[in-house]
Amino acid sequence: MDITATDFLKQATSTAEYFGFKSVDELKKHPQCKSCSKKLDHTATAQLRRNDALYGMLTCGMNTFCDAKLHEIEDPILFYTVEQVPRSGEAALSLQVYNVEKSIAEAILIQASKALVNDLGYTNHSVRINSLGDRDSSVRYIRELTNYLKKRMDEMPEAARELMKEHTLTALAHLIEKEHDLAYKTPNPLEYLTDASRKHFREIIEYLDMADTQYEIDPKLIGHHECYSDALFSIDLLDDDGGRLSEQPLTVRGGRYNEFVYQNTKRQIPAAGAVVVLHNKKAPARVPRVKLSTPSVYVVQLGFGPKIKSLILVDELRKAGINVHQNLASDSLSTQLRDAEKREVEYTIIIGQKEFVEDGVILRNMSARTQEQISTDALLTKLKRSPKVPSGTT
Repeated sequence: MDITATDFLKQATSTAEYFGFKSVDELKKHPQCKSCSKKLDHTATAQLRRNDALYGMLTCGMNTFCDAKLHEIEDPILFYTVEQVPRSGEAALSLQVYNVEKSIAEAILIQASKALVNDLGYTNHSVRINSLGDRDSSVRYIRELTNYLKKRMDEMPEAARELMKEHTLTALAHLIEKEHDLAYKTPNPLEYLTDASRKHFREIIEYLDMADTQYEIDPKLIGHHECYSDALFSIDLLDDDGGRLSEQPLTVRGGRYNEFVYQNTKRQIPAAGAVVVLHNKKAPARVPRVKLSTPSVYVVQLGFGPKIKSLILVDELRKAGINVHQNLASDSLSTQLRDAEKREVEYTIIIGQKEFVEDGVILRNMSARTQEQISTDALLTKLKRSPKVPSGTT
């Protein structure tokens, strides 16, 4: 399958915008950004960018967040950037979610990444996921891992022993890369999660189950110790037999990096990101943007289950060619309803706990001021037949 870098980035930006990610230029127009006179200082260095396993792009995401004065925005922030992989120049899309502490941030990143991979024609894939937990979880895990490896120094290759002087996780990463037997006998980080981190990780797994996503919990999916914390994930492309392709035309990987942002800004700012890289294709000098038609539908949700169902529904509407407004990261029903009124949409789809349990939605006609309880299948049929619901691109 041959995809040009231009086509990849056109599809990537279109998919990102559908799931609520905005360009940095658009976010800079936010009143709180425009009135801010000072960037947020950070201490990220070129070395940290090299340590960043996602081609330095989570580091780049934090830099962009600080330099564009996005720290002044108090609401959830979803933004994307088009990037070139350092040295290779390969085309990449970077997705970032800020000011969202809850697991819906990772769910949105995974769903948007999966949607892009599917749109590019790679429909056979699997998600790998792991968690290193919050600061307390990580301290406990690294202590146990260090004790375990120190007792087995004689079994370790010389390079790994040297890397132990740098950091235990660096040595473990080397053992994993070399597929050394010792790597697969080390402590499992999931066993050292705090209650909060365990709940966060469990919610992501619940989302994967609800979305009928093929996945594997992989305790050996780790990142550099200075960059990553809590949940990490990747998407592997599979062959017809379900095995991982030996050469991956795409790399998709993401994770949460609250701790990295705190270490470099001294501000407690929730942050998670994902990167999709198209290999062996140079990024074009200019990326034509595909403009989505203005949505006349708004999806409103309240609660964990309804959030996940709404995320899955948004993807189903996307596949049906129906563009929507949504704010899946919001925890305020009134804020979402006010936004729907402000945008003068024709229909609002509401999913609360009752609708989640009964596997239905409330469809509200905003101009007629009527509403009805309706199944998802009937909803899709009705919206596709409505002359007031534009679809596709303009």
